[in-house]
Amino acid sequence: MMHSADIICYETYLETTEWLLSRTKHRPKVAIICGSGLGALAETLTDQETFKYTDIPNFPKSTVQGHAGQLVFGELKGKTCVCMQGRFHMFEGYTLTKVTFPVRVFRLLGVKVLIVTNAAGSIADDYNTGDIMIIKDHVNLPGMAGQHPLRGPNDEKFGCRFPCMSDVYDRALGKLALDISTELDCANLVHHGVYAMVGGPSFETIAEARFLHKLGVDVVGMSTVPEVTVARHCGLRVFGLSLITNKVTKEYNSTEAVDHNAVLSIGKMRAEMVQRLIMELVGRMEVTSMGVQDIPGE
Repeated sequence: MMHSADIICYETYLETTEWLLSRTKHRPKVAIICGSGLGALAETLTDQETFKYTDIPNFPKSTVQGHAGQLVFGELKGKTCVCMQGRFHMFEGYTLTKVTFPVRVFRLLGVKVLIVTNAAGSIADDYNTGDIMIIKDHVNLPGMAGQHPLRGPNDEKFGCRFPCMSDVYDRALGKLALDISTELDCANLVHHGVYAMVGGPSFETIAEARFLHKLGVDVVGMSTVPEVTVARHCGLRVFGLSLITNKVTKEYNSTEAVDHNAVLSIGKMRAEMVQRLIMELVGRMEVTSMGVQDIPGE
């Protein structure tokens, strides 16, 4: 049974939206969530306006190293965007309604496309550290166990009770990104695969890694799926990208061990490539939504 404090009413989302609209001249159509070590993407925006999470009404606070904790509004390749420099996670102690709170605010701001990036560990045998994976599908392990961002009373202002999840990641945007990777001469580093979310904050055991491998999972991380699920629920088009920052150990005789500092280091190493790919994608995409009805008052 959900605690009443876990339920966020429409008026709370609206309060945050109106606070932002009254303080920025920008009206974004694209929202970008920057994963661990990938926050520099927001710095490529021009005509920036920045708001710290601690100043925004009702916004959670990011507590993870490598997450700056601010919203950056600006222009990118002719599109008005808003970037999250730092996301929120279950393992920080937040409910999934808080983790996904910004996504519904983005919808009320007028955003049509959500781009999510993350740092992930590779489960697939042929993925290497420093590679990039375009997400074609996901496995929502917390959701399958009852920890779902749409759990609780449904707000029809945002979407239907039982949203379809078989077409979460926009196929046209995925194909465009693959084409761009060829033009940027990095197609040999780019894959198209399945992301699995685990709750964290501990990295995976060997038994868990083997389990995920048998499920057909290519990479694993501790984020992304809640935001994507809520975005799809309210009609946003979604593009997802994982930067492979470590190989997940599947052998008991291995001496390899992963740590968060190594994750951040790989993020910095590949930041320029990820930025170029996303910048080109934003520049060429059409900012249309999935055809859902406008939200009242939008």
